[in-house]
Parts: sequence; structure tokens; C-alpha cells
Amino acid sequence: MAECRARKRAVLLVPMPLQGHMTPMLQLGSILYSKGFSIVVAHSEFRPPNPLNHPEFIFHPLSDDSSGYKTSLVNLMDLISAINSNCRAPLQEYLGQLMKDQKLEGCQVACVIYDSVLFFVDSVATQMKIPGIVLRTNMASYMLLYRCIFQLQAQNLLPFPESRLQEPVSELYPLRFKDLPFSINAEISEELMDFFDSMVNIRSSVAVIFNTTDCLEHSSLSLLQKQYQVPFFPIGPFHKMAPAASTSFLEEDQTCIAWLEKQAPNSVLYVSLGSIASINEQELTETAWGLANSGIPFLWVVRCDSLNEAQSVDHFLDGHFKDSVGERGLIVKWAPQKKVLAHRAVGGFWSHCGWNSTIESICEGVPMICRPLFGDQRLNARYLTCVWKVGLEMENVLDRGSIEKAIRRLMIDTEGKEMRQDMLLMKDKIEASLQKGGSSYESLNDLTQFINSFSTAARE
Repeated sequence: MAECRARKRAVLLVPMPLQGHMTPMLQLGSILYSKGFSIVVAHSEFRPPNPLNHPEFIFHPLSDDSSGYKTSLVNLMDLISAINSNCRAPLQEYLGQLMKDQKLEGCQVACVIYDSVLFFVDSVATQMKIPGIVLRTNMASYMLLYRCIFQLQAQNLLPFPESRLQEPVSELYPLRFKDLPFSINAEISEELMDFFDSMVNIRSSVAVIFNTTDCLEHSSLSLLQKQYQVPFFPIGPFHKMAPAASTSFLEEDQTCIAWLEKQAPNSVLYVSLGSIASINEQELTETAWGLANSGIPFLWVVRCDSLNEAQSVDHFLDGHFKDSVGERGLIVKWAPQKKVLAHRAVGGFWSHCGWNSTIESICEGVPMICRPLFGDQRLNARYLTCVWKVGLEMENVLDRGSIEKAIRRLMIDTEGKEMRQDMLLMKDKIEASLQKGGSSYESLNDLTQFINSFSTAARE
């Protein structure tokens, strides 16, 4: 506890063990560490973070009986439920011991910051009389979509007619009913509605932190702030403030950077659908030949479990495809995404539009082809294509001709060049928000003072 002894104040982080959740939580930890706090990470035993990547943090595993789970969409809700049920007692025990040890060391647990899907943390923090703060790892606007589902339920409009899914949500234009987090044209179970309620209910938490910035979501943040009587701290993008330490669960193939060095500026399309989503055989095949027929250089991330069938990916990416592509394309199992997007050779990003991927692409001025699959990805894609106008919607992922057309629109046509210019303007605005006097810079200072006020109050 020498680190804590020197710093006097500790912040306990409780992350969700999914890539899109773990990454921003650890980045937030690095940001708060730079502000003088000692960082303790209490994490599930399921897919634990690598302590070697953050030697300045204290890591503690929480026993959660999660050995039988896999990371997939099929069991995602079961995994979230299991962690919420099984980690409560271990966290309470550890937090009690931590407070006792740190009191002896002259250090104080100032607050607990927890992922918004880990509802159990709030009750533990409340019982231990420690302030709890929610971390939202997606767009602020995502909370508004959940509230929309409750409004539809209150009006007895669920299930929602499929014929009306293309209609705009009046108070959230240009979002459509089809952009809501879950399909609303079928029955939604009571269990799922309870989950939705937990997603918008901050319980007794004293603040909310967002990995976003005011210049991207001013109207949504303002609307939400009227509905919640606690401070909001939009201090993103986290990855631009945190050191470039690895947070990846998968091994990153660094050899792709050397391949990018051989490519012309803005010539390469980077393709990645994230760490969880899988596609079927037909989409994989059509994607491959759409890329091949486009004539555009590409770097394609194809995870070992990218197919939702049992067959090997290599079975479908056969010799004929590889011969057609030659040196123009490179396929890797996982890539150092932030390095890739920052590389001068990358001119476009075909993405599932997870929030981390979206904001990383914006920060590097790289326009996008949007292929959302679930959850907040639909919302992010709609903002990219219709609000910020820096992305193209992939209209038909099962037709290689449509795929080839979309790629060429983004990478060659005037439309894509204009998007690239607009994306660079967004990049400049975000960079300005991170400078002294900018919204994210000032919000981070406010958050630091807010957490310090807990320490002061406790000492008094």
C-alpha cells in the first residue's frame, strides 16, 4: 500500500469484463491516476485485465463462479446477471478489508466508480457509506433510447408494428424506432424490461461520468441533465487523455503496422466488427469478395470466432480469394486499433460502430462504413450517417456488389472525400475540447475536485 500511502486518496474501479467496457474503465483509471489518485481495480475472475499493463494500479479478483461462460451475444445477459449476483459478497468483503487496511495506512477510499451494467455495486457502496459514481461507456444519447422504450410501454404500443420501425422518434429526430437498443416489434420479457430500467436508474449514485464530449452530444447531455439531479462529467475521449497502455483481451498483431507503412496515404480500408459480434458464412463470403472486387487495399480483422457457425474461417477465405487479392489485402486475427486508425495510410473504417471504435475513428479523422449489429451500435451508426454525416450505411451486407459500391463511395468518390473533410473538422473540435478551457478539460477538473470533496468531507 506504499502507493496509496503517498497519495492519500484511492478510487476503487469495478469494470465489466467485456472489451468495450473494460477499455474505457482502465483508461479512466489512468486519467485519475494522473490527477493524484491511487487506483484499485476490483474485477471479475472472468476475463481479468492484465496487471502487467498497469503496474501503477492495485488489482483484486472477485470470485464470481464464471468459469462456464463464454463471451458471445447468446449468453451476454446471463453473464451480466451472474456477475451482478455472484460478485456482491466478494466486493463487500474486499471493500471492508480495503477500508480497514487503508485507514491504518493513512489512506482513504474516496469513492467507487462502477460500470453502468454492474447494478450490484451501488448497494454495496451504499451499505459501506462510500460515494458511488456510474461510468457510462456509451453515448449519452443511449440513455434516452431506453427511456423511449418505457414510454412506448406506458402507451401500450409494445410490440411495435414492424411497418412503423422506419418512422422517426419525434423527440429524438433523426433516430428511428429501428435504432432503439432492442427489437420492439416482438414481446419484451419482464426480465428484459427490468434490465432496461436498471440501465437508466442510477440509484443512489452521486454522479455520472461519460466517455463523450459536449461538442458531440450537447443537446442529449442537456436533456439528460434535466432528468437527473446529480452532476454529469463528460470528460471524453478517454483514450486521448490516457497513456497508450494495452487494454486488449486478445493478442494484437503488430505486424500489420509494417504492412501499412508500404501503403499510400488514405488508401487503406480498415475492417473490424469488434470483439464480440459474429456473422454467418454468407456475410463473410460476400464481405471477402466485396473487398476483393473493390480494388481498394484493405486490412481486415477476422477473429477466430468471427463465424457464428462451427466451421473454421480459413475454410471460407480460400486460395482463390487470396490469389485475387494478393498483397493488396492483409487479414489478421486482431489489430492494435488505435495505432491503425492513427496511421496515415488508413482512409476509411468499416465498423460495427461500437462507441470505442466510433470515437477512436472520429479522433483520427477517419470516415466510416457502418455495419451495426446490436445495442448502442445502431444509435452510433445513425449519428454517424445522419447527424454528423461522416459515415455511410451499409445497405446490403449479403451482396458483394453493394459492398463493393459502398467501399468505392467512401474511398474514391467525391462523397467520401467530403466526409473525410467533415471528419477532420470534428477531430479539430474534439482536440479543442481537450485543451485548457475546453469542455472536456474543464469537466475533468470539476470531476477531480468533486472526488476530492469526498475526502475533505470525510476528514472533517
